[in-house]
Amino acid sequence: MAALDVRLKKVNKVYTEGEVLNGIVVIESKGDLQHQGISLLVEGTVTLQLSSKSVGLFEAFYSSLKPITLLNYSLVVAKPGKLPSGRTEIPFEVPLKPKANKALHETYHGVFVNIQYLIKAEMKRPLLAKDLTKNIEFIIEYKLQKEKIIPNPVSFSIKPETLQNVKDKSSLPKFLVKGRLDSAHCNISKPLTGQLVVDHCDAPIKSIEIQLVRVETCGCAEGYARDATEIQNIQIGEGDVCRGLTIPIYMVFPRLFTCPTLATSNFKIEFEVNVVVVLQDDHLITENFPIKLIRG
Repeated sequence: MAALDVRLKKVNKVYTEGEVLNGIVVIESKGDLQHQGISLLVEGTVTLQLSSKSVGLFEAFYSSLKPITLLNYSLVVAKPGKLPSGRTEIPFEVPLKPKANKALHETYHGVFVNIQYLIKAEMKRPLLAKDLTKNIEFIIEYKLQKEKIIPNPVSFSIKPETLQNVKDKSSLPKFLVKGRLDSAHCNISKPLTGQLVVDHCDAPIKSIEIQLVRVETCGCAEGYARDATEIQNIQIGEGDVCRGLTIPIYMVFPRLFTCPTLATSNFKIEFEVNVVVVLQDDHLITENFPIKLIRG
């Protein structure tokens, strides 16, 4: 029996563009091991997908939805030969340099846009033996920006008159929810903060929630598909909350499911925050705030 593994020098597997990716390929076997060569492929790709509502709308999409290769580097770690019994470690180094006219965008796991970086190790075996493969993901993050993120506070006041998608506003209970987000320009490694006060509300409240939404746009000049999906929902008030009480807003941005706001010619990744007040009869009162995420 033989096993193939890849271990990176950095335990957290987080790298930036321009760094060297180094580690070892580990082969363990009970007895001498014949092989036809061991190779390593390091690749970074953006995969774009259409939501079911957008499929068929634009024929032009299909050409622009091919995976975009940001990084592609292959090397031979060992030429064909024989490995001794036990454990063999072979070191490797790969410079993290993007392909021409490309940049290494941050790792991001979305619904319709995915940015992923993988190391694929493969050991070719003689005729009847099965080839050994091992894939591991590593994370790319932008270098920290030197310039300071200037806070951009946003105050809000939610009342029946400010609601957009309501035909008959006279049927709504009277309410006023005030508050602020400390900044719409957010450092991705720090929490989103702010506060909220229910000034008055005629109807009993069931819950108050903060929702983080990803807005993914795929497409090209001929048209594009824009899809908003929820990343996480955090309850900040349970039940019919006290009127006039200041409720803190605090939300940590989850790793991998968020990345700095990004716009390219083929796709965009943006983020929004919804403040949601759920009334006892399950009516939703929602206010939407676009936010910009920055790696600070």
